[in-house]
Amino acid sequence: MNTVSMILVALVALLHVYILVLEMFLWTGTSARRTFGTTETFARETKSLAANQGLYNGFLAAGLIWGLLHPDPGFAFQLQLFFLLCVAAAAVYGGLTANRSILLKQGAPAVLALAAVVTAHFL
Repeated sequence: MNTVSMILVALVALLHVYILVLEMFLWTGTSARRTFGTTETFARETKSLAANQGLYNGFLAAGLIWGLLHPDPGFAFQLQLFFLLCVAAAAVYGGLTANRSILLKQGAPAVLALAAVVTAHFL
């Protein structure tokens, strides 16, 4: 794996850790409400739903980190490929159903990392 692909995968993982923190622990706070464009009432009413969503983002991050740390390069590639495709699919779904900006904010980094991982694997 080359350094660029590893950095991009790590950045996507960190993004999803950040989203986990926002959704699971900071959902009703000012910064999360500003980030997601929600009201205080909405945030209070949807706190458990957001925490569940945050947990899923954590699983995506965990899978990407597993792919970065796995000692077998072939299996590490498969893990990164799978979890980056999951992030991209989630971004497409979120972009179509929730907020179009998800395509850019989550989908674009995943696609860039995916391209770097595939390129690094086959070169």
